[in-house]
Amino acid sequence: MASGIVGGGGSLSDVYSSAKRILLKARDGIERLERFESSSMDSPDLASSVKRDITEVRSLCSNMDSLWRSIPVKSQRDLWRRKTEQVGEEAEYLNQSLEKYMSRNQRKMLEAKERADLLGRASGEGAHILQIFDEEAQAMNSVKNSKRMLEESFSSGVAILSKYAEQRDRLKSAQRKALDVLNTVGLSNSVLRLIERRNRVDTWIKYAGMIATLVILYLFIRWTR
Repeated sequence: MASGIVGGGGSLSDVYSSAKRILLKARDGIERLERFESSSMDSPDLASSVKRDITEVRSLCSNMDSLWRSIPVKSQRDLWRRKTEQVGEEAEYLNQSLEKYMSRNQRKMLEAKERADLLGRASGEGAHILQIFDEEAQAMNSVKNSKRMLEESFSSGVAILSKYAEQRDRLKSAQRKALDVLNTVGLSNSVLRLIERRNRVDTWIKYAGMIATLVILYLFIRWTR
């Protein structure tokens, strides 16, 4: 194992162990910051502590980089070079995560300040305008809900009319068979005409229902645009 000595008297292995330990602490700090963010909390002291840990790891990486280069055995030198690069990459990843968190937090604070300023200025006519916007948004939501309900009702109506048409075809077939039977037993022409007239009325009722449904939906869609 490499035994290069740094300024503090530790070997390369000791420096590596210290770097890994601090990395673990910094990673835990990042996770805690993200949990705070999801619960709308803030911890500037924790963010500063994580930043110091990352800076310390980078310093240790610099020491490790100078130490592994002095190892005479190539296989060990390559091994410690990879370990040093790995620690540096982990430190860089954590630093990027911290910067993203701080950027999101800063943007959130700025948005909160802008909202507070807007609410502070929203008096008199300004407050009335905001109220109008809110009422219009509620009205639009109500229209959207009504439109959705009407579309669902239209779909249900179409399905019902389709079922009605299927039933009517079956009834018409049965009616023809019944008429054949009745003709066989000598049913009068007046009764036959009455049955045919009822059949035509049913047909007009079906088509009138379909047309009325389509007209209502068309007018509602035109009104909501």
